[in-house]
Amino acid sequence: MDTVLRDVRVLDGSGGPSYRADVALAGGRIAAIHREPDGGPRPGAARVVDGHGLALSPGFIDMHAHSDLALLRDPAHEAKAAQGVTLEVIGQDGLSYAPVDERTLAEVRTQITGWNGGGPGDTSVDFSWRTVGGYLDRLDHGFDGHGIAVNAAYLIPQGTVRMLALGWDDRPATADELTRMKQLIAEGLEEGAVGLSSGLTYTPGMYASDAELTELCRVVARYDGYYCPHHRSYGAGALRAYEEMMALTREAGCALHLAHATMNFGVNEGRAPELLALLDRALDTGADLTLDTYPYTPGCTTLAAMLPSWASEGGPEAILDRLRDEATAERIRRVMEVDGADGCHGVPIEWDTIEISGVADPALSGYVGKTVAHSAAERGEEPWVTARRLLTDDHLGSTILQHIGHEENVRQIMRHRAHTGGSDGILQGLKPHPRAYGTFPQYLGRYVRELGVLSLEECVAHLTGRPAARLRLPDRGLVREGYRADLVLFDPETVAAGSTFDAPRTLPTGIPHVLIDGRFVIEDGRRTDVLAGRTVRRTAAGRGQDRGQGQGWG
Repeated sequence: MDTVLRDVRVLDGSGGPSYRADVALAGGRIAAIHREPDGGPRPGAARVVDGHGLALSPGFIDMHAHSDLALLRDPAHEAKAAQGVTLEVIGQDGLSYAPVDERTLAEVRTQITGWNGGGPGDTSVDFSWRTVGGYLDRLDHGFDGHGIAVNAAYLIPQGTVRMLALGWDDRPATADELTRMKQLIAEGLEEGAVGLSSGLTYTPGMYASDAELTELCRVVARYDGYYCPHHRSYGAGALRAYEEMMALTREAGCALHLAHATMNFGVNEGRAPELLALLDRALDTGADLTLDTYPYTPGCTTLAAMLPSWASEGGPEAILDRLRDEATAERIRRVMEVDGADGCHGVPIEWDTIEISGVADPALSGYVGKTVAHSAAERGEEPWVTARRLLTDDHLGSTILQHIGHEENVRQIMRHRAHTGGSDGILQGLKPHPRAYGTFPQYLGRYVRELGVLSLEECVAHLTGRPAARLRLPDRGLVREGYRADLVLFDPETVAAGSTFDAPRTLPTGIPHVLIDGRFVIEDGRRTDVLAGRTVRRTAAGRGQDRGQGQGWG
């Protein structure tokens, strides 16, 4: 044996009762589990970790991550490793960096600079790939061939695919363009992607009709993948948007995972039970359905995402041209402030809820940590004037916290039987959302220990076994003999998110050890230099394989 985790409280990821055991590891897998009442000698190993007072669980799976470039830029990646995250699902919200050509890569880099950095002039990442397989190979190579901090699975971004096939036009795809998109998705799935994501309040993905999305989901279904949409509305049309995604995936025969499944804005206060009833009806009639949420009320995105879709047609430079034109800018203002733009989920924007969390241009850092309304008052001008100036001066690179959530909705949704955890963590900006550094200990500390919203066993299942089942991973997500030794040791009495809105990059407490493939990524609360992360890919037959170690899952 390589390592024994002695006298730990095992939370096995199934949601069943915990038990005390010694857990022995060998060759990157769980070799033996010796329960406390078992007879016979206890396992020994070259290294024994005293787990008295600690809980052992499978590694946490972040079902909604924005680490697409962070994994290639930051070998430590403590934001996730220190939380106990051993696998992230990236390529979210329909916008990422593969598949691309030269034009599309330049456009998407500009569009999501606020999410990931990597904008024009950023040389911290070598964008040498163009295909999904090339991007996954680059992750596997990681840092000098040694891999990355945590494992990663990839969703093909539908918005990027549409950008590649027909540009930024707000129109139906032609038959040839639809065929091209389906080919790109099939190629990406064959190269190892686990499914398809959409951002249906982001351009150009939002221009796709339900019929177009259904055809794309038929391809995903053939590969046993899943569709992960950011819906057309989380505000005025939220329930209708959820129903829309359920209907089109039912038509396509495709599994569905609802991204950051919240009910936000004043129009949805207290309406979580309506969403949960909708989910239950679908599940009771056989839907293959899961969802993720983060345990916070504010959302986080880019300031440019609030614009109406027609103002974004044509791409970043076209957006900036419209903002610079006085008549067009006034039309944009009216839609946003009076009518409710589709980019703001059909709800008239409230500038006192829009807090600037980051800027691409450091010269604009004076806006960070203030709402648009506050900055406008400081300047003696209307909020739209401030927002318009920031959008143009920062070349659409500003990120925001949007304070539009409801605590009771958050608590009710996280209890649901199809729920999993996802951070939606944007790591960019001077003042990022604390969920990027705190989601998983926030669940365990605040919502389990302090509030009792979930039992510890149930919460761990939400963060481990259930997402592994969604990803069709046959040997991760549970503490079982023969399973991968992707594991977390934490103290249930002290685990807590250190990150706050004032200090968002503070690491959590109460998580002394994190292992990937049986190797200590976090040891005694400190990040080691181990790079054990690899891509987790789905094969064409619908089964995954770990490419970094060259071992198929069969």
